[in-house]
Amino acid sequence: MSKIQVMNEILANKIAAGEVVEKTMNVVKELVENSIDAKATEITIKLIDSGVKEVEVADNGTGMDEEDAKMAFLRHATSKLKNLDDLFYIESLGFRGEALPSIASVSNVVLKTSDGKVGTLVKISGGKDMTVERCDLQEGTTIKVQDLFYNTPVRLKYLKNLYIELANIVEYVNKMALSYPNIKFKLINNDKELLSTDGNGDLLKVIYQIYGIQVAKKMIPVEGENDDYYISGYVSFPEITKSNRNSITTLVNGRVIKNNELNKTIIDCYHTYIHKDRYPIIVLNIDVDPILVDINIHPTKMDIKFSKMDTLKELIINIITKRLEEATLIPDAATRDLHAINEVRHQIIEKETEINKTPEAENQAYEEMQLDFEIAEEQKKYAIKETKSDEVKEEIVDAKHDDYNRIKKMYPKAVIFMTYIVAENDDGMYLIDQHAAAERINYEKILKAMKEKPIIVDLLVPVKIELRNDEFIIAKTHFDLLEQYGFKVEDFGFNTILVRTHPNWIPEEKAEELIRKVVDIICEKGSFDFDQFIWRIAATTACRMSVMAGDYISLEEQQWILDNVRKCENPFTCPHGRPTIITYTRYELERLFKRQLD
Repeated sequence: MSKIQVMNEILANKIAAGEVVEKTMNVVKELVENSIDAKATEITIKLIDSGVKEVEVADNGTGMDEEDAKMAFLRHATSKLKNLDDLFYIESLGFRGEALPSIASVSNVVLKTSDGKVGTLVKISGGKDMTVERCDLQEGTTIKVQDLFYNTPVRLKYLKNLYIELANIVEYVNKMALSYPNIKFKLINNDKELLSTDGNGDLLKVIYQIYGIQVAKKMIPVEGENDDYYISGYVSFPEITKSNRNSITTLVNGRVIKNNELNKTIIDCYHTYIHKDRYPIIVLNIDVDPILVDINIHPTKMDIKFSKMDTLKELIINIITKRLEEATLIPDAATRDLHAINEVRHQIIEKETEINKTPEAENQAYEEMQLDFEIAEEQKKYAIKETKSDEVKEEIVDAKHDDYNRIKKMYPKAVIFMTYIVAENDDGMYLIDQHAAAERINYEKILKAMKEKPIIVDLLVPVKIELRNDEFIIAKTHFDLLEQYGFKVEDFGFNTILVRTHPNWIPEEKAEELIRKVVDIICEKGSFDFDQFIWRIAATTACRMSVMAGDYISLEEQQWILDNVRKCENPFTCPHGRPTIITYTRYELERLFKRQLD
C-alpha cells in the first residue's frame, strides 16, 4: 500500500488555517477585507469575549447569490483572480480564496447574504455539514464565526488573554478606518462600542476619533508624487510621539502593510527631532500602479515588495523632511506653521446640522467644536500680516530681518536652576535648555565642518589607544575613513593604534577624550552605517563641547546661545531629540492670569 496519500480537504483547510488564522484579529481582518472588496460603505464588527466566543461582521456590500455563497467555502475559490495575469495586477484586498474555508474549518460559521434578488443562509460546522436555506433580502452580507478553535484545542490554548486579543483587533480596525475614511466603521465588544466613524471621507476626523483632540490638532498634512508613486496623509509634530511603532500606519493602495524598510525611512525623517526610543504618529497612504508591487508574499498579505523602493524612499524623505523644516516646532507654542494650520482647519470636522441629544452625542459634538475652536484660536492669535510674495522672498533672503526667522529674536532675563535661560520677546516668554541649545549649535557647526575639507591639527603627543583584538580588526578596516575626516591613524602593533592628528573642530583641551570616543564608535560591531557614524561623531562631540546643566553662564553667553540657536536649521531639538526651547505665548499668559477671558 502506498505511504503517500492526498490530504482530504478538511485536513488541508485546518493546516492552511494555521497560517491564515492565528488569533481572533485574523478572523476580523479577513472578514472586513471581504466586506471592503464587496464595496461596502458601512461595516459593523460585533465581538463576544474579544471574538473568542463570537465574531460578527455585517456590511451593506453587493452580497452574493446562493451559488456564490456555497462556493465561497471551497478552498481557492475566489472572484478576484481569473487568470495568471491578474496575479500581477491585484487591486482587491483578498484574492487567495483561503480565508473563509480556513476559518470555517476551525469554527462554526453562519453566513447570511443577499444580492437584492435572493437571500441565502449558509451554516457550516468545522468545515463540513453545510446547510443552505433561504432568508430575507436585506442587501449585504453578515458572517458569524462562533467558538473559534473549538475543534483544535491546542490552538485555543495558545490564544492570548482576552485583553490582548481585543487590543489586536482594535489596532487593526483603527488602521482600516484610517485606510478607508469613506467607510463607516463600528466596533462593539460585549455590547460596548469601542469605535465609530461616520464615513464622510475626512481622514483628519478619523485621526481625531482614534487618537483624540490633542493629537488631531498637531498633525501636519503631507502630499507629493513622482513618476511612480503618489503619497498623502498626515504626520505628527515631533512633540507627539509614542513608545512603539504601532502608530505608524502605512498603506499601499488602501492596504495596511508592515514593511520594516519603509518604517525605518519614516523614522529617519525625524532624526534629531525626537528621542531614539520614541516614534511619531503617521498615517501615510501610498498610491502606486499594482504592477510595481508584489503582495503575494505571505498568506496574511501584510508584507509587500516594491520594484522601485529607492524612488519611494527618496519621495518619503523629501516630503516629510520638507514639512518638518517648514514648521515651527516649539512645544506648547502657538507660533505654528500657519500654512499647515490652514490646511488642517479647512479639513476639520463639519458640524452636524441635527444632533441626536444623547449624552454621548452631545459630548462628542462638544469635543469636535473644541477641536475646531482651538485650532482657529491658534491661527487668530498669531496670524501674520499679509505680505506680497516677492517681498516675503526678499525678507527671508535677508537674514537681518528677524521677523521672518523661524524664531524671533529673544532677550535673556535670567537663568533658573543654572540650567534654563528665561527669555522674552513680543510674542511671549521662553525657557531654553542651555545645554541642549548649545549642543544643537555645535552639532550643526560640526556637521558643516565634516562636509568640508578638514583643517588638520597635529597632536604634540600622539594618542595611543589599546583595543581588543576584534576591535583592532574593525578599526583597521576604517583607517581611510578616519583619515578622510582629519584623523591620521597608524597601526602601532599588538592591537594598538596611534592617532597623530585631529580636525580643527575638536577643541584642543578635549582632544584625547573625543578621539577615544570616535574610535569607540567606529569599533562597534554590526553592519557599518555611514550616516549613523557621521551623526554619532557630530552628536557626541557636540555634547562634550557644550556648556552643561549646572554651569554658570554670563548674560553675554546667554545672548550668544539665543542668537545662534535661531540660526540653526533645526533650532527646536538637540541632536538626540530633546527639546531645546518651550514657550508660553503672551496670549496664553494673559489667559492664565485672567486678562483674556475669551
